[in-house]
Formats: sequence, C-alpha cells, structure tokens
Amino acid sequence: MIRRVTVALTALAAALLAPVPAARAATPAHDPVVRTDAGLVRGETTAEGRQFLGIPYAEPPVGALRWRAPRPVHPWNGVRSARAFGNKCVQTSSWDPGYDRPSYTEDCLDVNVYVPDGSERRPVLVWFHGGGLTAGAGRDVVPDTFARRTGTVVVTVNYRLGAMGFLAETGLDREARDGVSGNFGMLDQQAALRWVRSDIGRFGGDPGRVTIAGESAGGRSVCTQLASPTAKGLFRAAVIESGAYGDCGARTHADAVSEGADFAQRLGCATIACLRGKPAREILDAQGDFDWGPVTGGAFLPVQPEQAMARGTASRVPVINGSNKDEGRLFAFGDFDLNGTPVTAEQYPDLMRQNFGEEALRRYPLSDYPTPTIAYATAWGDAVFSCSALRLDGLLAARGPLYSYEFADRTSPPFASLRNLHTDFDFGATHVNEVQYLFKHFGLESPFDAEQRTLSRQMIDYWGSFVRDGVPRAAGQPAMPTGPGVVLSLKTAAEGGNTLSATVRQEHRCDLWDSPSGS
Repeated sequence: MIRRVTVALTALAAALLAPVPAARAATPAHDPVVRTDAGLVRGETTAEGRQFLGIPYAEPPVGALRWRAPRPVHPWNGVRSARAFGNKCVQTSSWDPGYDRPSYTEDCLDVNVYVPDGSERRPVLVWFHGGGLTAGAGRDVVPDTFARRTGTVVVTVNYRLGAMGFLAETGLDREARDGVSGNFGMLDQQAALRWVRSDIGRFGGDPGRVTIAGESAGGRSVCTQLASPTAKGLFRAAVIESGAYGDCGARTHADAVSEGADFAQRLGCATIACLRGKPAREILDAQGDFDWGPVTGGAFLPVQPEQAMARGTASRVPVINGSNKDEGRLFAFGDFDLNGTPVTAEQYPDLMRQNFGEEALRRYPLSDYPTPTIAYATAWGDAVFSCSALRLDGLLAARGPLYSYEFADRTSPPFASLRNLHTDFDFGATHVNEVQYLFKHFGLESPFDAEQRTLSRQMIDYWGSFVRDGVPRAAGQPAMPTGPGVVLSLKTAAEGGNTLSATVRQEHRCDLWDSPSGS
C-alpha cells in the first residue's frame, strides 16, 4: 500500500504553480537585517510583516557530501540577500507551469522565515511540504497572512527528495554511524529544526515553542519525526494533515538496501564513488518508480512509527491529526479523467475487484455515486487516507494529547494547480484542498466566497491557537475533540458549519478497511 500511495503522490505532486512572494512594502535601505550563526541576512518588509527567503541551514549536499548527513553551513562574509526563494531540490517536472522543468540542483537546503510585526517573542510553526517525498519545496505555501493573524513565526523547509534524499545502499551503510543509510531527507528536516533552535530567536521566534506541521508527505514526515528518538526536544507539538497513509510506514532496511542495489545497477554503478560521480540528471532519470521514503533499523528510526507509538517511545507532545473527506478524488481524477478516460460503469466492477476485492465492490455500489470515477475515488480515499488517519488517532491518543479533525468542505474551490486545468470535475473536499484555507497555496489567493473565507478564518484560529498553547480553539466554534472516534468536521455554514462527528468511521466503512481482508 505504501508503494501505491508513493507512486500516486509522485504523479500528482502538489508543486505545480510558481509561487508569488508577498508584495513588498519597503525599499532595500529599510529592509530588515538579522544576524544568524552563519552570518547576516537581509530580508524584506511586506504588507504582512517581514520575510527572509532562501536562508541556508546546511552545507550544499554536493560532491562528496551527496548522500551524507547534513553538515552545518559555512559562515559567510557581508550581508547575504534573503529576498528570493532558493533552489528547488532535485525533482522532475510536473503538469503545470512553474514546475514545468525538472530541477537538477542539489544546492537546495534552505528555509524561508515569515515574521509578523512586533518585538515580542513568538511561538514558531515549521512546515514540511508535501509532494510524495519526490517533489515540492518550502515555497509551495506562503504563510505570511497566517503568521500575521496568529502572531506566530512560520518557517518553511526544503529537504532532499527522491533518490537524493532516500537512497539506501551497503556502501552508504558503511559510511553511516549507525550502519543504516537512506534517511537523508528526514535528517535534513532535523537539521532545519536545529537551525530553528539556534537561530529563530534572532527573528523574534521562541525556540522553546516550536510546532512541526505538514500535509501529505509533509504530514508523513511529521509522523516519522514523532517516532524518531533523534528528534526529541526539537519541537513541542505537531500537526499531521493527510499524512497517515500506509500507517506512516517506513521501509525496512533490507527492502531499502535491495532497492538501492537495483537502483545502482540501473545506473551501471558498483561503487558509491560511481554513484556520486553521476550527474543529477542521470540520478533523476533513474529513480523512476522506486519507493523513496524513510528507513527503519538505525538511530534515526529504530522501529516503525506505529510500533514506537504503541510502545510509548514516540514523542508525547500534543498532536492534531486529520484527513479530508474526499481524499481519493484527486488521485482518481489523475488516473482517469485527466487523461480523457473516466471510469465507465462497465469497467467499475473489475477495477474494484482488482484493487480492493469483492467485498469492497459490494460495499460501494455504483448506484450510490454520481459517477463511476467518484465511486472508485471514495473507496480509494477511505482505504488509503481516512481510515488510516482514524487508526493513527488510536495510537496517538495512547501516547499523548490528541485532537482530531476532518476537512469536509465540499463547496471548496479546487486548489490552485487544479484550477489551472479548467475542468468541471467535482473534487469536493479532496487531498490538498485544506491547505489553501490556511496559507496562500503557491502564493496565490483562493477564490473564496464569504462562507469559505469565514471557514478559512476559523481554521487559522484553530491552528494558530494550537501553535501558541497546544490546544486548538476558535471563538464561538466547537472544541476539537480530544480522543479517538470523534472528529471535528470542518465545513462552511452552507454545509452545516463546524460540527462534531461520531460516525466518521461508519461513513468511511473502516470496518472493511481495518479488517485483515481489507486492502
């Protein structure tokens, strides 16, 4: 299942539109300068506050540093400009302008910092982007309005992706202190968190009040960091958005090394020196459909995340966890309707049997749905995302404070990348769609109506309150529930408003997907 989701996320990576930094509101002479451990950086003042873009947090992982744990960045002289995004990490192109060309740049380990006006010490949100661990960048969200409205400092992070971030190989194992390679992208995230602990105070952030958050592969990253012993103490709270797919599972060391050997063979390499000598273009061309993701067995991740949570060894910090009501619609659209081949009524039975089995076909009768694609998408989303999130709730509640939600606004406009496709497909509350309610997705304002703007403000209030004091609240709205089995259903007033739902497991048929015979 984790491989299926990784392939699907790679094909539908959210990094699809060129982001637009906030409008500048000052001349360079008045732009803010901050001293970091490595040197001075000059950001800019905007209508929302201050922003500092493209600050390196580690040495570029190039040459001999390719496939090594991140190293501290070398200090620089003078004042470094922090007024433009840094490079995207190595990744393929995708189906929309802005990411219409591959990136072959390994010099990409940087952060973007958004600071509201004021001088008081503020809590910090660190955001890990989605993209199937093979695509995307910190620039994919511009959280300046969120920072201003919540009074928080927000940091977005680039980390190594695909083969560059997750290659495991026997030669690399010999170089690793713990004998386990393949977690370079996850170690980058921890290096960024250590940069935050060291430097964020100079930007007005409180290093003792850090919340990590992410959506999709970013949410999976958060789940993984919760289980990592080497991440303890780097954050005090966490938010997982649509990140529980595959039960936050990681590759076993044996499987990862086996795939690494196949990858090296594809490149015609028998040594690490040969692999390090290959141009990034060749690495990217060869990474194909391998399963790139974290690896268990070493100091970073001794056991699977679900085992760490069940055993009580995972971080016990407060967590918000949730998913979207119609997660599967994005993926079904990408597999079928996008290509002009929507699922037909004739295809539906065999498609369901092949992917989910006879019982799933019975439980998702075509007559219950407006189209065969939507019927298939519902089963896909329930199996892969919704029920996985609800199972994770049980593990999270056993190890520390938990708050649960489901984004259920079926009136929501498709997120920015989908709007550019000019399709009338009914995406509903699909994967990624909640992100635009929190941040400017790809730097763009969403075309919300009045009720959607109200829901956006409420969600920002919930998330902002959680970042500030570890409890999600919104004035005049229901409290986010604190235990498994009940979720806060986030909807516009036209859809019934924000309500508590105790029937979410039944709605997503989790008795089927939680059973041993479920897919």
